[in-house]
Amino acid sequence: MNQKDEKIKEIIRELAATFFSRESNRQSLITITDVEMHSWGSKAVILMTVLPVEKEQGALEFAHRQLNDFRQYVKDNSRLGRIPFFDVQIDIGEKNRQKIDEIGRTV
Repeated sequence: MNQKDEKIKEIIRELAATFFSRESNRQSLITITDVEMHSWGSKAVILMTVLPVEKEQGALEFAHRQLNDFRQYVKDNSRLGRIPFFDVQIDIGEKNRQKIDEIGRTV
């Protein structure tokens, strides 16, 4: 991935973190961990973690409902020429890393 693509990913990640923090009802902590770009930049998958874990499904549904508003937010608050279509998923890799850390602390 070249430097331009990395910069676009970081812009989207920062905008997503700001948007979902502002729009959430504060019943859970939503953290945007990464953005994966697909199809030559026409689709971006926003990866997130949610605490407490019991609120994960509700937070994911909330994020999916907000995607159209988020796309408009990106248009209004960035100078990206082509705005990708967005999807949101739970960051399974981050959850696995946290489990490994937890196991490492107990050993």
